Amino acid sequence: MKVSGQHFRTIWLKPDDERVVELIDQRFLPHRFVIEDVRTVEQMATAIRDMHVRGAGLIGASAGYGMYLAAIEAALRRSFDEHMARAAAQLKATRPTAVNLSWAIKRQLKSVADGKTAGEKVALALRAAKLIADEDAEHCRMIGQHGLKLIQQIVHKKAGKFATANPPCGGSVNVLTHCNAGWLAFVDYGSATSPIYAAHDSGLPVHVWVAETRPRNQGSKLTAWELGEHGVPHTVIADSAAGHLMQRGEVDLVLVGTDRTTYTGDVANKIGTYLKALAAKANNVPFYVALPSSSIDWSMRDGMKEIPIEQRSEEELKRADGWLEGQQVEVRVAPERSPAANYGFDVTPRHLVTGLITERGVCEANEKSIFSLFPEHAP
Repeated sequence: MKVSGQHFRTIWLKPDDERVVELIDQRFLPHRFVIEDVRTVEQMATAIRDMHVRGAGLIGASAGYGMYLAAIEAALRRSFDEHMARAAAQLKATRPTAVNLSWAIKRQLKSVADGKTAGEKVALALRAAKLIADEDAEHCRMIGQHGLKLIQQIVHKKAGKFATANPPCGGSVNVLTHCNAGWLAFVDYGSATSPIYAAHDSGLPVHVWVAETRPRNQGSKLTAWELGEHGVPHTVIADSAAGHLMQRGEVDLVLVGTDRTTYTGDVANKIGTYLKALAAKANNVPFYVALPSSSIDWSMRDGMKEIPIEQRSEEELKRADGWLEGQQVEVRVAPERSPAANYGFDVTPRHLVTGLITERGVCEANEKSIFSLFPEHAP
């Protein structure tokens, strides 16, 4: 996507030195645009764990590049395979919920196993890292094309109401998002935002309700920033305002992403997604999940019982950061002695999901429909 008119991916190889991975350090957005150089697998593990990068697709791509950096390191050591195994374990331990992480690591280990020499293994790791990133971007682009059809259907349905509607949501298809499943969460385009960008770029009237997404505010910080950079009309709302807007008929479609979805259609996404799904169900608002197939866990059946839910530091919940007089500052927003439980994700059961938007098309959130799109994974 574009930043101040210039195209960027979220992660890439340094043009003059392919031993260095460059990425957008998202901790500083929306106030500063910072590019970080990553030279070691240790640095990449830190970037994933401490959320310099975040989002299912980008975590997977970062892991892919991290394993490439590990291969460069391994080529200088006595035991190539031992170093790669340690690097894989180190990266895998950073974020437990997003399945793209382990998916990319397994893919890299399989790739380097085909090399006979250390040099061949490094070359194979580089090729695989690039493929993982390129596939993520292309799959998200295709998600946009399939999701665009849903927005077009709503435009057709609402056509007669546009003339009498009031701003900011009047005269538009109103999409509600949660967290950031945008360009910044993937390599390019995003999952939940890709249909929005496709609709906007094709001239369709679209407006986005951006839920702030406490405690890290990825909605108000990241989604709002990238939508603004692309020129998409949007409004930031408190997380708890979503149900109110649905009650009033001011939401036409809920579009969210996912960090892990079971092959039966249960969806793990940023904490608060489940409540939005409940509100959507109660108010007959379609609730769609946009995801590349790399976010489907083909080994898990019951999301509630099997998907690991990351619990993050309580200080992340008890503090907030912002921008004051040209500096990023952090303040305490809860009593220092009060304990806090900071769950990173929740699981939305399949019966609350209207459909899944993938790179191969739209399907229902159930085993039969998912396998119809991805028959190679059927038992």
